[in-house]
Amino acid sequence: MRRHGLPPHPGRRPLRTPQPTGPDPAEEAADTLARVTTSTPDTPWGDVRLHVVTGKGGTGKSTVAAALGLALASRGKNVLLCEVEGRQGIAQLFDVPPLPYEERRLVQGPADGGELYALAIDPESALLEYLAMYYRLGRAGKALDRFGVIDFATTVAPGVRDVLLTGKVYEAVRRNRRKKDARTYDAVVLDAPPTGRIAQFLNVNNELAGLAKVGPIKSQADVVMSLLRSRRTAIHLVTVLEEMPVQETADGIADLRRAQLPVGAVIVNRVRPQDIAPADLESAAAGQLDAGRIATDLAEAGVEDDPALVAGLAQEARDHAERRALEDAQRRVVAELGVPTYELPLLPGGVDLGGLYELAGDLAKQGLA
Repeated sequence: MRRHGLPPHPGRRPLRTPQPTGPDPAEEAADTLARVTTSTPDTPWGDVRLHVVTGKGGTGKSTVAAALGLALASRGKNVLLCEVEGRQGIAQLFDVPPLPYEERRLVQGPADGGELYALAIDPESALLEYLAMYYRLGRAGKALDRFGVIDFATTVAPGVRDVLLTGKVYEAVRRNRRKKDARTYDAVVLDAPPTGRIAQFLNVNNELAGLAKVGPIKSQADVVMSLLRSRRTAIHLVTVLEEMPVQETADGIADLRRAQLPVGAVIVNRVRPQDIAPADLESAAAGQLDAGRIATDLAEAGVEDDPALVAGLAQEARDHAERRALEDAQRRVVAELGVPTYELPLLPGGVDLGGLYELAGDLAKQGLA
């Protein structure tokens, strides 16, 4: 499995790695992340052990969760990045083989801290582990799995499924350092289900109300809820500056508050650059850009004057201005949600490993990690 190195921090020994033959975008981004995190003030999220990341589908929540895990690890923390939807999104982002149901190191930091591990949690494996741990049904549990009983139990009772998934996350957060050979973490980042069902997923007591009022499953749900409703947990919502995702974010915040679950931050992803002067934006939106000025600028850049090209650029500018106006309107809506807000830029080339480090640096610089 490919492992990536974290940038060194002051007072920590850097890894000894072979020198690349040419510039590596991921390494360059890691160096930038190192410079950012060494100059960033303490985060207001210092007491949080569990960062839950949710968002409407298509907003890039898995990317943001991975970037947050990297940002936390860059501060010298041991971090576990979990996913529960069976999509293997973490493996794709870090360009590694599909993750099994065991903790695998993705990023190796200095010997005294700063490592990122990942875990893909599936309910069937979590139930087998639960049966082995609490009922000592090792071989019997595997026999049940062969007969389809495990799949039946986790499908017919979705409340049990969610308890098992969140229970594994709880175990990682609360793992005791005194336990022999136990790998402990300073922070856990959960790439959670989408905003539309995040309150239902996390509010496991309600889900179990009609299934189990007593017994070990109910007891596990109670201890999980004690963590999820504490100040050690923050639920961050990812959105983009479009009407539907922003509205779903507002609805998600309301759902979480009704369930008495702690709302963290709103992370606005894929924000377009704001490098055009307001006056030029107004002219572009009104279709009043000076075609002669555009042609002159093209000539100065060595591009032959072409009326069709000038007209096409003017139309693109108008589309951009209209898009910016819509985004600014949604940004005002986000500001009225009353929660801390962070922004991540749109990466023109998409998100590769170097881009992931860049986003991690942005989160660290803004103080989310």
